Amino acid sequence: MALTETPMQAEKAQTIYEKSKSGRRAAALPAAEVPEKPLGELIPENLLRTESPRLPEIAEPEIVRHYNRLSRRNFDLDSGFYPLGSCTMKHNPRLNERVAALPGHARLHPAQDPRRAQGALELMWLLQESLSEICGLPHVSLQPSAGSHGELAGLLLTRAYHADRGEVRTKVLAPDTSHGTNPASVTMAGYEVVKVATDEVGGVEMDDLRTKLAENEGEVACLMLTNPNTLGVFDENIAEIASLIHEAGGTLYYDGANLNAVMGKSRPGDMGFDIVHVNLHKSFSQPHGGGGPGAGPIAVSERIEPFLPRPQVVRRESDNGGGPTYDLDFERPKSIGRLRGFQGNFGVFVRSYAYILSLGGDGLSEASETAVLNANYLKARLAEGRAGERLPIAFDRHCMHEFVLSGKPMKRELGLATLDLAKRLLDFGFHPPTVYFPLLVEEALMVEPTETEAKESLDAFADAIEKILAEAETDPELAKNAPYTTPVRRLDEVRATRQPVVRQKFAD
Repeated sequence: MALTETPMQAEKAQTIYEKSKSGRRAAALPAAEVPEKPLGELIPENLLRTESPRLPEIAEPEIVRHYNRLSRRNFDLDSGFYPLGSCTMKHNPRLNERVAALPGHARLHPAQDPRRAQGALELMWLLQESLSEICGLPHVSLQPSAGSHGELAGLLLTRAYHADRGEVRTKVLAPDTSHGTNPASVTMAGYEVVKVATDEVGGVEMDDLRTKLAENEGEVACLMLTNPNTLGVFDENIAEIASLIHEAGGTLYYDGANLNAVMGKSRPGDMGFDIVHVNLHKSFSQPHGGGGPGAGPIAVSERIEPFLPRPQVVRRESDNGGGPTYDLDFERPKSIGRLRGFQGNFGVFVRSYAYILSLGGDGLSEASETAVLNANYLKARLAEGRAGERLPIAFDRHCMHEFVLSGKPMKRELGLATLDLAKRLLDFGFHPPTVYFPLLVEEALMVEPTETEAKESLDAFADAIEKILAEAETDPELAKNAPYTTPVRRLDEVRATRQPVVRQKFAD
């Protein structure tokens, strides 16, 4: 092992398939106590495999070690500061994990009859009511499994709303600061994206919005907007924006990825939005990353309600003086239909409702206040010294929960790209912020500290950036070849994009 290598760098990472040895087992199952039936009687013949799947054969200790090693090769929130912009990587209270692990929650079968799942349905109904109050909109569906899934649901609801009115609209407006999933969802829903420009203070350029509405009169189905947006700026023209869109006959969609900045302070429904998606795995305490699990419930106005996915969790009052019961309502003739199997990721619902109950309305409001305070404090720290000169604030005004720096001067004067700074931060024990987004900021660095970080963490992060910029003045190659201490050194990201390895090759 080379002296410059850490033990994990020297270790050759292997997939679970590469560790497989024929005949090894993690468990020995007892013989079945009931007569076995031929698979053809249980599964249609056309769905049966012609040969057994090639699954890894490995002993239990090696399985445990394998996944333990994998977990240690990743940076995680329990290890250090994770200021990933627009991702709200806040601490997830362990209490919520304990509640979600209770047998009545964790072992409930998704196909259980609603009459025997009253507690689960009541929790889901109460979560719907809570999100309705937080968003300022009267109706909620929990079905979407992610923010992007919620976006698609919102666009399908928009399509159904216009179709019900006998209208065919083909365009969706989206600012050039919008999350990348917005235009992707628009395309998936069969619409065409029309980009709206940003003004000099980071909000929607109102003249450009009016121009786009005039140029596409009668064709605009919806405007998708994040407020505050990905620049961390609250758009003060939101009431006028809502009025313009509604006058043009469109719906107003709220991307709730940044809701953590305004909980208990402002509500999308009060701003004029018709549809909101909420990232439970961001704002409401759900571990996320690596693809899930997540949940992206949608809240909607009265005019959109008939088109919500089915079934809906509903509460029915008793006719005989008994308590209320909870059920799944399938009788929704205008519904866009199911968005997924079963009712959603129930464990996420449990954690999020536990989080809401534990904080209460005042606590949610305080969480947003602290998130905004932390972001503005860190922005002020990074406006000092070398960071202030080499990483200026892209839109230097009071921010909400996040802000964006521009590494353009750093690249010009030190030859250091934003990616180099991000990689070097890993050696200081910090996960880098979001890089190269939003796209309208050159060499962008989007920072979101969240409300759960102490002042000492924010100061240490600012000090680390100062040190990296200082060392780059005399030795820029140090950052250009970083990281040095992570389990895996810098990868060839261009090759990984152009020549991805997406299939496991089996040994003959």
